[in-house]
Amino acid sequence: MIQTMRWYGPNDIVSLWDIRQAGCSGVVTALHHIPVGEIWTIDEIKKRKSLIEAAGMSWTVMESLPVSEDIKKRSGEFKRHLENYKTSIKNVASEGLKVITYNFMPVLDWIRTDLEYLMPDHSKALRFEQAAFIAFDLFMLKRPHAEQDYSDLQISKARNWFKDANEQTRTRVFQNCLQGLPGSTVMFTPQEILNLLKSYHHMDRDSLKENLSAFLKEVIPVAEASQVKMAIHPDDPPYPVLGLPRVVCTEQDAADLIDSVPSPSNGLCFCTGSYGARADNDLVRMIRRFGDHIHFLHLRNTKRDAEGNFFEVDHLAGDTDMYEVMKELVLLQRKRKINLPMRPDHGHQMLDDLNKTTYPGYSAIGRLRGLAELRGLELGVERSL
Repeated sequence: MIQTMRWYGPNDIVSLWDIRQAGCSGVVTALHHIPVGEIWTIDEIKKRKSLIEAAGMSWTVMESLPVSEDIKKRSGEFKRHLENYKTSIKNVASEGLKVITYNFMPVLDWIRTDLEYLMPDHSKALRFEQAAFIAFDLFMLKRPHAEQDYSDLQISKARNWFKDANEQTRTRVFQNCLQGLPGSTVMFTPQEILNLLKSYHHMDRDSLKENLSAFLKEVIPVAEASQVKMAIHPDDPPYPVLGLPRVVCTEQDAADLIDSVPSPSNGLCFCTGSYGARADNDLVRMIRRFGDHIHFLHLRNTKRDAEGNFFEVDHLAGDTDMYEVMKELVLLQRKRKINLPMRPDHGHQMLDDLNKTTYPGYSAIGRLRGLAELRGLELGVERSL
């Protein structure tokens, strides 16, 4: 595998030299300073590429080239944004970059209710608690008609959570749920979220899925002609939130996406954490089924329960059997005669990083530990086959 880490750009507290010292040959990054919907110019791509190459690495994967809300809704400026997206694909390809990751999650990216969940070893992890999130939706954000999206039992548990939580805990959950998009330090305001949610009031799962298919029919031919692979990241968490539909959650969703626009350029960012947060996703079977369309790997692990709660555990622990996953991926790479780009994901905050302010899940040392474990596991699997 091509070992990489995500880098949020020149302002990231984790430097390119930190990433290289971790053993990486590649960097995963994006031009976060360019507004969503606008063109990634060749000049800006060159600047970012040269920074990475000066540290002795390559820009391996674009993560992410974001899809605007207008494109997801097919409203407003979606036609202009689509043309800009196609131009960005061509510009990326002109600089020799081959893999673009994106997602189709409405309004919010990944969501966690606790960004400092204390582990037994006193490192800190990311956690999603269903009752806390429903309490945020009902009693803090106060989304109109939100109660219609939950069962009586869920509402009762959320009410109990809200009653028992002190003001500090409520404030922390409120702020955590309003986290901005990756690469941004700007939080959403409650009114911004409510306005965006209102703009999706007409959208159900089928219509969002149709819009995703329409997007792919526009951009995949451009990607294929440019020899670029598009890799969609699954929804995180992989189920509806805030009344919004989510359409990349299950094995069947992945199959529908690939079948909607058959092309070697139409594929997956295979995130074992997001897909693994659902017990009904068989990750090994999914690798076997979709292997030719897996273009990028996020390897992380979670521990889940029946209520939809989960937290990020060590990369080789948790509900995903990482040995079986790695073995299947090694066999896949041999079959395809390629090395897939891979990055560890959502490392624990630990050691010296406990005293630093980093983007949640992206401190250096926890990801270094995860990368070291995954590299060792891969070598062991390679030698055993």
